[in-house]
Amino acid sequence: MQRKKLSVSTTHIILFSFLGAILVGAVLLCLPISSADGNATPFVDALFTATTSTCVTGLVVAPTFSTWSYFGQAVILLLIQIGGLGIITIMSGIMVLFHKKMGINDRLLLQDAFNLNSLSGLIRFIKKVIKGTFIIEGIGALLYMTVFVPEFGLKGIWISVFTAISAFCNAGLDIIAENSLCNYATNPIINIVTCLLIILGGIGFIVWWDVLRVLKQPRQKRRLWANLTLHSKIAICATLILIFTGAAFIMLFEYNNPLTLKEYSFFDKLQISLFQSVTTRTAGFATIAQENLTDSSAIVCILLMFIGGSPVGTAGGVKTVTFAVILASAIACVRNQSNTNIFNRQITKAAISKALTVVFISFSIVFISTLLLSLVCDASALDIMYETVSAAATVGLSRNLTASLGGMGKLIIIATMYLGRVGPISLAIAFNFKKQNPDLIKDPIEEISVG
Repeated sequence: MQRKKLSVSTTHIILFSFLGAILVGAVLLCLPISSADGNATPFVDALFTATTSTCVTGLVVAPTFSTWSYFGQAVILLLIQIGGLGIITIMSGIMVLFHKKMGINDRLLLQDAFNLNSLSGLIRFIKKVIKGTFIIEGIGALLYMTVFVPEFGLKGIWISVFTAISAFCNAGLDIIAENSLCNYATNPIINIVTCLLIILGGIGFIVWWDVLRVLKQPRQKRRLWANLTLHSKIAICATLILIFTGAAFIMLFEYNNPLTLKEYSFFDKLQISLFQSVTTRTAGFATIAQENLTDSSAIVCILLMFIGGSPVGTAGGVKTVTFAVILASAIACVRNQSNTNIFNRQITKAAISKALTVVFISFSIVFISTLLLSLVCDASALDIMYETVSAAATVGLSRNLTASLGGMGKLIIIATMYLGRVGPISLAIAFNFKKQNPDLIKDPIEEISVG
């Protein structure tokens, strides 16, 4: 009798690689050398910190700047970089660096890790991603140094590097103060650099190369927008609309709020509102205390967090392109149109089905997490939902709830962060054990009433 072989797909490997990185990081953070006071950290707190770092979320049970030693901070930063790029990407980059040949299995891993539709040009793509990441993070660190070095001295170099990597990877962790970037709410350099790093990391790597591709062609450069791919157009438009619409609503709802914007000048109100809108997708830095936001602003931020950034980037959420496809499909349905079109291009039924699946699974994760956390946590429904959406979308913003979580609450958020980071589609594929064979016999079709 033949034994059934355990089938391990590329998706399973990706899921287990993130889990492995989290567990190794947790063990390292448990060591006395990792803590600022030299004492061993409780495993659940180390596990929470390793998860929030690897999943580039940013929720913390204790202030990063005062809890961890330089060694602990270095471990956290490494986990952030691994989480932002993906452990598969980093290992592939090392193979490329040492001129190791990549087989078809390695290429399939990369294709799944980046959610790409083709194996063509993967090695070149990886090289550009890693090189582009380090260049942008380096420029960001240098710009941060103009503020942090005069203030903190040589320590400002480490703070600048840490903040730049954390911002680009959309992690939201910092080693500056307990209140995140609130002390720099009106600093234009910090606001601009952080927002740009968040947007560049969250817009998606394939958008970068598409824009650069067009700019390198003299004939195409004159018609930049027309020569971009449909994906890039949707990602750029959705990102800009969400940022400015979100900022407008936040400024409107917080304009006369004495706990947030009331005492600031109009220009400062504008930059704080823009920063809040950007950071909710999905960075986790804060220049105003989230618990001081009005309920209206909090609801807007929950929606922005749930949508998140764009595909094939460092951001989380259901993604801008997913949201745009579902919105366009709904509009087509209302208009009684048989096809869904965006920018005069037809969206495939497969893309619409995938978008619906992503949203449904993400919503299910948030719903179950919110329900479970409400059972073990004594807090308002809004604060709990803010926490769970932030965790599932790997944002890292909290209405001052994370630090007060008990052991069970921490485990719920840990699971939510992990499930949110590995992605709804990866989960669906990983737990689909049915053998994929074409259906030879199809069930009959029957009409139903919907809506």
